[in-house]
Amino acid sequence: MSDSTTMLGRNFKHTIRNPTAVFNAILFPIILLLMFVYVIGGAFDVGVKYIDYATPGMIILTICYGLSATAMAVNSDMTKGIINRFKVMDISRSAVLSAHVVATMLRTLVAITAVIGVALAMGFRPAASFAEWLGAIGLVVLVSFATSWITVALGLAAKTPESAGMVSVPLIMLPFLSSAIVPADTMAVGVRQFAEYQPFTPIIETLRGLLTGDPSAGSAITAVAWCVGIALVGYLWSLATFKKRA
Repeated sequence: MSDSTTMLGRNFKHTIRNPTAVFNAILFPIILLLMFVYVIGGAFDVGVKYIDYATPGMIILTICYGLSATAMAVNSDMTKGIINRFKVMDISRSAVLSAHVVATMLRTLVAITAVIGVALAMGFRPAASFAEWLGAIGLVVLVSFATSWITVALGLAAKTPESAGMVSVPLIMLPFLSSAIVPADTMAVGVRQFAEYQPFTPIIETLRGLLTGDPSAGSAITAVAWCVGIALVGYLWSLATFKKRA
């Protein structure tokens, strides 16, 4: 625990010194929210106020937009010899990885709080009960945990910090090909089927249902199953890659 706390403090210092990471994690999702609602949101007929429809999707987009910095930081630790120095200092190897995950989750939660605050100022009015808010927060934490572990794995597998920044691009793009912006059933054939069966659509629909006071048990089960599966794959892949390369 002491090693993890030390590594967590180190990661936060690196984040503060990296304005690009702060921009991607916090400011860019807010810019996207403003653009989609005020610029092109009027073109979408989603049956409810567009800000109410778009905010859950933007929350998931916020989670994904901060992942490239994590992948680059993890890879930088591996390729620049920092891990070897930690081994000499007798610091737990697992603390290095878990600190990256926790730092990513905390950074993400701060960014999501900012996005929700801006959304409320723009007219977002969730109808969730206290229990549904707890469910929404739990789902956000679970999604952040799962995507953080898979990003750590991708960062470890990449050859350079630059390529590590690119391997997270599919995770960033997937929410755009889901029901985050528009309902999946309005999409063209092929794209619609992909959107319906990829992991972020049930996750977003579950979060949307919780925040609007109309949760779906089917979507929730699918969303949790996807998150658990992604987290497990990312965790096991991270350990295997770290053991091989460290």
